[in-house]
Amino acid sequence: MRAAQARPSAGLRPAAAPRLAEVIAALSHALDLTEGQPVGHAQRTCAIGMELAERLGLPGDQRRALLYALLLKDAGCSSSAARMTELFAADDLALKNAFKRVDFSSLSEVVAFAARHTAPGSPPLARASQLLRALRGFRAEGQAIVETRCERGATVVAMLGCPPAAAEAVRALDEHWDGGGKPRGLAGEAIPLLARIACLAQVAEVFHAADGRAAAREVVRARRGRWFDPRIADAFLAIPDGAGLWRRLADGEVAGLLAEAEDAPGDAADEARLDLVAEAFAEVIDAKSPYTASHSEGVAAYAVAIGERLGMGAEELRSLRRAGLLHDIGKLGVSNAILDKPGRLTPAEVEAVRRHPRHTFEILSRVSAFADIAAPAAAHHERLDGRGYHLGLTADRLGPMARALAVADVYEALTADRPYRAAMEPERALGILRGDVGAAFDGECVAALGDFVRCGAQPAPVVTD
Repeated sequence: MRAAQARPSAGLRPAAAPRLAEVIAALSHALDLTEGQPVGHAQRTCAIGMELAERLGLPGDQRRALLYALLLKDAGCSSSAARMTELFAADDLALKNAFKRVDFSSLSEVVAFAARHTAPGSPPLARASQLLRALRGFRAEGQAIVETRCERGATVVAMLGCPPAAAEAVRALDEHWDGGGKPRGLAGEAIPLLARIACLAQVAEVFHAADGRAAAREVVRARRGRWFDPRIADAFLAIPDGAGLWRRLADGEVAGLLAEAEDAPGDAADEARLDLVAEAFAEVIDAKSPYTASHSEGVAAYAVAIGERLGMGAEELRSLRRAGLLHDIGKLGVSNAILDKPGRLTPAEVEAVRRHPRHTFEILSRVSAFADIAAPAAAHHERLDGRGYHLGLTADRLGPMARALAVADVYEALTADRPYRAAMEPERALGILRGDVGAAFDGECVAALGDFVRCGAQPAPVVTD
């Protein structure tokens, strides 16, 4: 059972606690994925927002709160993925990529957006019918969709212990200066200042990434006084061509920003805070689909139950729990048109699903504090016989954490409802696992899970100090 890990083993920790903002900045790649944005979108938005904070003369406490708001602005966006896919009969990642460039105060832009992105590849009549449903549905539900997204995002920010002003900024991110935004229709200075900055920063980044500096300036100029606070818009438009911001946008350089803006004593990401980070991002992951509402938490709990019965120590259990909570973070880069599809997947769709463990590894590897869990978390679809994915690892390269996660993941999935089948009874699910012992699953892990289930215990998060 206890084969060597293919990557750094559990229990290795950085000598000093990393900064919370550095951890979140690294994980913001996952939020870029779920919004269909190029890698570094959140960090480049951060660069724009912090430049504006300096030009507007914001004090240190506001800059600190703004930093977190900018990095976490999309923390609630996974909650809209399933409904967007359903409304438009389209890839939610492509939808969201284009969505950020639409001026929703313009009816013609809304209709043009919907016409371009609704039911691609369908026959003309089917597209027209779906387009009508999409426009009606979005008009009726748009308020609720935005409100859910904003509230979920604010909740994640609060979970992480960020300043309350950061949560308020995320909650009001989609409000517009003229009162035409959502979800509360706030106007003018009733919108929190940090939200006004973040709103402009993200729009400017999207247009800059797509079409360059001139496009960013043009959209800010065009929406000044409508979407954007005129004072903040003017501060952006006054940034000279030679300013360091444009180099930062080109290079994705934010390390200096993190060091400058984060200097409060409570900003270190100690072990307890890292647990909160894992829990918060598990919420983001599971919000992506109604079929995974508690999947990550369940996998973490079952894996810990297995680990306890196999004699893992406290630190290894802590790492195992984090790996369970974050094992599917790569699924934020998979369209809900695939994840929630009720029928058989096409070969291309299967391949898209099979890429998510690689995304998981890439995301978690960006976080020094999570380096020990990147490989086992990404190995939850590997098999002992080498026929799993994404690397095709064999038993000799799969350590105890990876083996426990593989069993926990399949068991939780089998005992939960899915779009293509109802939840299985526990004993039937265990029977499937036992039938694949030696080929796919570790026998000790399956036996440990079976013992846990037979005891009638309910999965619960491991208690950590």
